Amino acid sequence: MPGTNLTREEAQQRAELLTVDSYEIDLDLSGAQEGGTYRSVTTVRFDVARGGAESFIDLVAPTVHEVVLNGDRLDPAEVFADSRIALPELLEGPNVLRVVADCAYTNTGEGLHRFVDPVDEQAYLYTQFEVPDARRVFASFEQPDLKATFQFTVKAPEGWTVISNSPTPEPKDNVWVFAPTPRMSTYVTALIVGPYHSVHSVYERDGQSVPLGIYCRPSLAEFLDSDAIFEVTRQGFDWFQEKFDYAYPFEKYDQLFVPEFNAGAMENAGAVTIRDQYVFRSKVTDAAYEVRAETILHELAHMWFGDLVTMEWWNDLWLNESFATYTSIACQASAPGSRWPHSWTTFANSMKTWAYRQDQLPSTHPIMADIRDLDDVLVNFDGITYAKGASVLKQLVAYVGEDEFFKGVQAYFKRHAFGNTRLSDLLGALEETSGRDLKTWSGKWLETAGINVLRPEVRTDADGTVTAFAVRQEAPALPAGAKGEPTLRPHRIAIGLYELSDAGKLVRTERIELDVDGELTAVPQLTGRPRPAVILLNDDDLSYAKVRLDEESLKVVTEHLGDFAESLPRALCWASAWDMTRDAELATRDYLSLVLSGIGKESDIGVVQSLHRQVKLAIDLYAAPAARESLLTRWTDATLAHLRTAEPGSDHQLAWARAFAATARTPEQLDLLEALLDGTQTIEGLAVDTELRWAFVERLAAVGRYDETEIAGEYERDKTAAGERHAATARASRPTAEAKAEAWSSVIDSDKLPNAVQEAVISGFVQTDQRELLAPYADRYFEVVKGLWESRSHEMAQQIAVGLYPAIQVSEATLARTDTWLSSADPTPALRRLVSESRSGIERALKAQAADAAADSAE
Repeated sequence: MPGTNLTREEAQQRAELLTVDSYEIDLDLSGAQEGGTYRSVTTVRFDVARGGAESFIDLVAPTVHEVVLNGDRLDPAEVFADSRIALPELLEGPNVLRVVADCAYTNTGEGLHRFVDPVDEQAYLYTQFEVPDARRVFASFEQPDLKATFQFTVKAPEGWTVISNSPTPEPKDNVWVFAPTPRMSTYVTALIVGPYHSVHSVYERDGQSVPLGIYCRPSLAEFLDSDAIFEVTRQGFDWFQEKFDYAYPFEKYDQLFVPEFNAGAMENAGAVTIRDQYVFRSKVTDAAYEVRAETILHELAHMWFGDLVTMEWWNDLWLNESFATYTSIACQASAPGSRWPHSWTTFANSMKTWAYRQDQLPSTHPIMADIRDLDDVLVNFDGITYAKGASVLKQLVAYVGEDEFFKGVQAYFKRHAFGNTRLSDLLGALEETSGRDLKTWSGKWLETAGINVLRPEVRTDADGTVTAFAVRQEAPALPAGAKGEPTLRPHRIAIGLYELSDAGKLVRTERIELDVDGELTAVPQLTGRPRPAVILLNDDDLSYAKVRLDEESLKVVTEHLGDFAESLPRALCWASAWDMTRDAELATRDYLSLVLSGIGKESDIGVVQSLHRQVKLAIDLYAAPAARESLLTRWTDATLAHLRTAEPGSDHQLAWARAFAATARTPEQLDLLEALLDGTQTIEGLAVDTELRWAFVERLAAVGRYDETEIAGEYERDKTAAGERHAATARASRPTAEAKAEAWSSVIDSDKLPNAVQEAVISGFVQTDQRELLAPYADRYFEVVKGLWESRSHEMAQQIAVGLYPAIQVSEATLARTDTWLSSADPTPALRRLVSESRSGIERALKAQAADAAADSAE
C-alpha cells in the first residue's frame, strides 16, 4: 500500500503516459469561519499516450462523492483508496476527469491551513502545497513535471478577500473567479483566504508595470513596515531582471504574511506566503531585518528558479533552492542601495555553518540527491540542498566568471521557460557560455557527498622568510552509514595575507587567487617574502571547505580575532573556531575564552548573535559535565557585563539582554529579570517590550520563579497568537514533574494542538538545565516515536521526532538505547534518517566533552 507516498518510478511512468492540459478547481469555503470540511470540485483535462492504459490521480480527502471519467461515473468506493483515485481504461488522446470531494481544513500547516486569530476571532486560511499537499485541496497529478494551467473559483464568506496566483478579480455574490494561470506545477499554486489587511503598490521600470501587494492579519497591521518590504522587493526586481535577462514571468506579485507557517516562506507563483513572525511586533536587531530581506529575495528569485523553470523530479531540488539562496545573497551584497553589502559575512557565519554540520551527519548526501520517493524529499530540505549548494554555486561563479555564469543562466531561462529541467540542461548552458567542461566539476561537487579540509603548510627560515608554502587538501572519511567515498575536489580559493597595523587592526596586505586541486598545491608566490602575521585560506569565502590556520596564524588570531578590519575574515575565523570546537579539536573552555576575548570588538550584530547561540550550545552539550556550571557562570557574568556597558538603545544591547536572559541563574540575576519586568529597575536604552518581556518570563518560569499565575498574567497583557505560543513555552518549561507530564501529554496523547503551538510546547519542554527531570522521557520517546510518525502528518511528526529526541542526555546509554531502537523498530527510511542524525549529535557531544575534560587535566 503506497499510503501518501509516490515513488520516482511511478512518477516517471505517469509522466510518460500523461500530458496535463488544465485544471478547473471550484472550492466552497463559505463555512471556513466554522471549520470542518469544504466541498472541492476538480475538473482536469489531460492527454494520454496509449489508449486502454491505467493510471491514478492523487487526493487526500475524508470523502469522495463523485468520480466521472470521460462521462462515465466510477464508484468512489471502488476507485478511491490509499490517497489515490484509480483511472482505468483511459482513452488515447484527450480525457476529462471530474472529482467531487469533501476536503478538510488542517491546523498542521499542510494543505489548506485554518487559523483563528484570538484578537478578532476571525479565521484566516492559506495553502501550503510543497512537497505533495495540493492533493489535500483538489485532485491532482502531484509531481512537478506534470505542469498545467489552473483556474480557481472560490466561494468565501462575505467581507473576506481571496488571493491566488492570478490577479484578484471582483467577486460576485462572494464568489471569486480567477483567470487561468500560466503552466505551472501543482505545488506552487496557492490560495490565501480571509479578512486580511493589505497594502498595494506597483513596480515600474522601462514600461513594465507589475502590481505589488503585501498582506497580513489586521491584528498585525500596526507593525507592518510595508515601505521597507517594498524597497527590498523593488531592489530584487531590478537586480534579478538585469542578471537573468528575463522579465518577471507572472502578472502580479503578492507577499502574504500568514500565521503558523512551518517554513520561512513559500514561492507560490505570484502569491508568496511568508511566516508572519517577520512582521516584527517588538524591537529586533538589524540581523533580523537582514534575514527577512534575504527571505524576500530568495522567494522572488524562485519566480525564475523553480516556478518559471522547474526541476523534473525532486533529486534536482537544488536547482530551485541553491540558486535562490545564492542569488538572494548576491543581490543583497551588490544591489544598488542595499542595506546589507556585507551579506556574504552572514552567509559564511550562519548558512555555511549549517551546511558543514549537515555534511558531517550520517545522512550526508550529494547536492544532487538520490530521491527515491516523496518520503525522501520531505526530509531533504536541509543544509546541503540550500547552503552547500549555494556555496558550490559561489565557487562555480569564481571558476567560470560571473558574466559567463549569468549568460548561461539567461540562456537556460529562455530555452526552458515554463518547462522542466535536469542538471544536464543547466550545465549544458553554462558550458556553452563559459567554454569550460563542467562534467568533471559536476561529478566531484554535485554528485558526491562529504566535505574537504584545507590546511596551510608553511616553512620559514631563521629570519622569518617563507621558504615554501603549499595548501594541503584532505577528504575525511564519510560518517558511518553515509553512502559514497571521500573525494578530493577542485577549489578556487583566495589566500589573504594580513598584518597588524599601527592602529592594532589586522589589515589585508595582499590577496592571491588560485586553483587548488589534489592533495598538495604549491603556492610559489609566497616564497622569499617575510612571513605575514596571518595567512588565511579561502579568504573571501569563495569555496566550500573547512579551513584551518597554521600555528603562528592561530596564535595571532587567538589574540586579535576581533581586530580584523573587515567583517568577512572575522566571520571565517569565528566559523573555523566553532568548527574546531564541534570537531573536538578545540576545548569548549578554550572556545569560550576565545569568544570572550574578541566578541566585544565584533561589530557585525549577526555574528554576535551567532556567537551567543554557539557558546550556549557548546557549554550545554560540549563542555565536560563537571565544568559546565562554572563555564555557565563565567558566560552569564560576561553577558550581564556586556549588557550594562553596551551602547544604550543599540542592537548589541538588545542582543546581550537576550543572551543574559537565556542563562540567568543566580538569585541576584533572576531578581534583575523580575525587576526589569515590573519596572523597579531599568537599564538605560533597554526597552523591555513585548517580545523581550516574554524572554524574561520564559526564563523565570524555567527556573521555577514564575508559575501559572504569572504566566497567565503575562498572557493577559499579550492576548495574541504570539502570546499564546509564548505562554505555552513558559508553561512547558516549568521545572516540575507535573508540568512536564502535562506538556508531554498535550503533544503525545492528543493531536489537537496546532503546529505552531506544538512547536512552542516542545521548545519549552526541553530545557538543558533540567536533565534529571527529563531523563525518564528518553525511554518514552522510543516507545512512541514510530507510532506517532505513522499516525501524524509529516510536519507534526517531524517536530516530535527531532524536537523530543533526548539530545540533552549525552551519554553512552543514550547511544545504546538509540542503536537498539534503530535495529529493532524497523522505522521508515525518513524516520531512520532523522533519528540517526540526532544520534550523531550525541556521539559528537561525547567526543567534545572528552576533549574538554582532557584540557582541564592538562591545565
